[in-house]
Amino acid sequence: MLIRLGYDLRFELPAPTAMVALLHVHPSRDRDLREPDLLQTEPKLPVAEYIDSFGNRCSRIFAPAGPLRLHGSTLIVGGDEPDEMDLSAEEMPVQDLPHEVLKFLLNSRYCEVDRLSAVALDLFGGMPRGMSRVQAIAAYVHRIVQFNYMAARSTKTALDVFTERIGVCRDFQHLAITLCRALNIPARYATGYLGDFGIILPPSPMDFSAWFEVYLSGRWWTMDARHNCQRLGRVLMATGRDASDVALTTSFGVANLTHFSVVSDWLDEKVKSGLAGTPAAVQSGAGQ
Repeated sequence: MLIRLGYDLRFELPAPTAMVALLHVHPSRDRDLREPDLLQTEPKLPVAEYIDSFGNRCSRIFAPAGPLRLHGSTLIVGGDEPDEMDLSAEEMPVQDLPHEVLKFLLNSRYCEVDRLSAVALDLFGGMPRGMSRVQAIAAYVHRIVQFNYMAARSTKTALDVFTERIGVCRDFQHLAITLCRALNIPARYATGYLGDFGIILPPSPMDFSAWFEVYLSGRWWTMDARHNCQRLGRVLMATGRDASDVALTTSFGVANLTHFSVVSDWLDEKVKSGLAGTPAAVQSGAGQ
């Protein structure tokens, strides 16, 4: 099963500007790529690639003043099965966690663990530990937070989301991540492609998506407080402590965005209809 992925971002730069972009498919999916995953620039510029401290593939450029276009397209195989789930997955004692996982228990820019610890303990402290508790957290956030593009703002934190009860996909994930960390469940932010495969949604422009991952039974599991169901065709691009670690582009100077488009299209006709997302067990029958 093949998915066509692509993006087209355009900027107007008042002055020469250095930029870092996280627009590649995550290295963990390299084996699934069927075409090169290259960042193209207009004007043509040297692009240096490196792997950051979270294992994400980044691109570094220095662009002259004027218009700048970043675009790319690739083909990837997979995504015909919903997100993997195991209700028997267990929480691990902090002392047994790998060193590199510990940072996903701590406060970060958008996830104030200390300020929501009492809330997490009150709501979920008495529940059985493990995947069912994580599912309950995702279902709770899905239920109390209203999705609204107009409510997006770059400064909104998990505490703001809990208080205001409205936001975009990244806000859902930040609140769920924070509640998990407050219960000593390692949780990290994830971003990537999530096409509208096998579901019916109101027409809207395709965008990149956010979800979160939790560390249970010695591995990372995909969770999604925004949709609260197992989805098809998810393609990871980057992970970090929160959205600040995985910005699509970071400009070290003014870069005015003038155009933004994303593509995630299945090329196999048989999966374009009749397949629905699988609701999470704890939130059976929940709406999208």
